[in-house]
Amino acid sequence: MLDLNSKVSAFESAFDEAQPELNAIGFGEMRRSAMARFLELGIPTTKDEEWKFTSAREIAETEFDFSPTKVDVDLSRMDKVAFGTGGPLLVFVNGAFSVEHSRVDGLPEGVIVKSLRRALSEDASIVEKHLGKVIDLDESAFTALNTAFFEGGYFVFVPKNTIVEQPIYVAFIAASSGMPAISHPRNLLVVENHAQASVVESYIGDAGASFVNAVTECVAGEDAVLEHVKLQLGSTEALHVTSMQIVQGRASNVKSTVVTMGGKLVRNDTNSVLAGQGCECTINGLYVGHGDQHIDNHTRLDHAQPNCPSHELFKGVLADKSSAVFNGKIIVRRIAQKTDSKQSNMNLLLSDDAVINTKPQLEIFADDVRCTHGATIGRLDEDALFYLRSRGIDKTDARNLLIYAFASDVIDRIKIPELRESLEDMLFERFAEK
Repeated sequence: MLDLNSKVSAFESAFDEAQPELNAIGFGEMRRSAMARFLELGIPTTKDEEWKFTSAREIAETEFDFSPTKVDVDLSRMDKVAFGTGGPLLVFVNGAFSVEHSRVDGLPEGVIVKSLRRALSEDASIVEKHLGKVIDLDESAFTALNTAFFEGGYFVFVPKNTIVEQPIYVAFIAASSGMPAISHPRNLLVVENHAQASVVESYIGDAGASFVNAVTECVAGEDAVLEHVKLQLGSTEALHVTSMQIVQGRASNVKSTVVTMGGKLVRNDTNSVLAGQGCECTINGLYVGHGDQHIDNHTRLDHAQPNCPSHELFKGVLADKSSAVFNGKIIVRRIAQKTDSKQSNMNLLLSDDAVINTKPQLEIFADDVRCTHGATIGRLDEDALFYLRSRGIDKTDARNLLIYAFASDVIDRIKIPELRESLEDMLFERFAEK
């Protein structure tokens, strides 16, 4: 029988042992409150509604290295899509900032791109204004756990009226330290009024097991424009839980894309509060599963002000015995009249053993709104497959082309050309392997 209490106790002991180092970083009271909340909530089980179709058994049963030693990594072995072709890059190895692999140059005046740990000492006033203010510790036990343990992550600050032309890349590398390493990256992304930026947040790793429990807090000011892309490209043995929490100001435009191709157990939470009138939010996602991968995407769009459109498209391709969950919730508050929200989840099953659980949700408390949602589950179109084969394309290539066309729809919506092209190549290679 699975003993979740033993794992909770292990986290509590590790927290007590880490107190000297965590206290040196700061936010002691917030950490203690978060740890108390984690102990109260415990590791979620399938009896919890938000985890009904996703078992955290693997996390509970794995013995982790809570203080992984520094590991040398060879970036040439890693997928280049995570690092971009130039411009700002921050690299973290097992949660620790790697100066030798990072580059920060060519940034406009006033823009800050650095490790959160360094920002806590050099830019404390900005960090303290926002850190811990976007998330809700009651949201998730893993969010509380991250808040208790975080030591690093990235800090990106774009001051008002500033445009960052080049995308900012951040890569989190999970490297084997002899036993499964655990890290709790905490990221803070602030784009002030009338500012613009693009951030690519990547999670990659070697062939070993690891557990990454990450939280990204994002603040988009009035009339701000932000594109955020999160890539999960890690080992198929990786355990991965992330939460992206966004708060949007008046007339802001935020676009978030989540692409998951790696990981054994993956849970992505992407939530946005449309807190200013006239703001717009787009959340897109693509998940590609094979083997026994399990990929869970939960989203929540909270329309808290009127005249705010939102768009959501998630697509899944599942092969072998892989499984996935999509749970998309749209909330329209009573004040949020003239809301226009569209949500779609489309899934392609390539095997009789592949499983998808999809649950679109609408909670509408206003009366002058236009909201739609839908979900589809299907197989490859036999007529389309026959058409391609009748044009001289063999069965395997025709099948791969149809899968690629289905999945690339999400990738094509990314506005960063270099990233879009790299992901398209990766997709084509992935399906060609099958």
